[in-house]
Amino acid sequence: MERKTHLPIPVQTALRDLGRDISEARRRRRITMELMAQRAGFSRITLAKIEKGDSGVSMGAYASVLFVLGMTDHLAQMVNVAHDVVGQELEEENLPKRIRMPRGKQEGVK
Repeated sequence: MERKTHLPIPVQTALRDLGRDISEARRRRRITMELMAQRAGFSRITLAKIEKGDSGVSMGAYASVLFVLGMTDHLAQMVNVAHDVVGQELEEENLPKRIRMPRGKQEGVK
């Protein structure tokens, strides 16, 4: 029995866009679906699901396709903490207001 994951609409849209972009990148490189699936190590049916943005396909399969396309650097940039503005703002909120020396160390400092 097949399980369907109920994803928020923006997530579904992003997966469809990713699948469409993967399909276009494959076609621009003139790689057949059969050859792409073979190089990625799975069936043509799985590749068709990826190109449709199916959420039931593992992230590893998506990563394999990006590897075959020579685009694994894009995978590393997906959640790069250097670009996490919200996380950086939250971290700044938790910074202490002032820094104090431990009591035993304060004697020599004036």
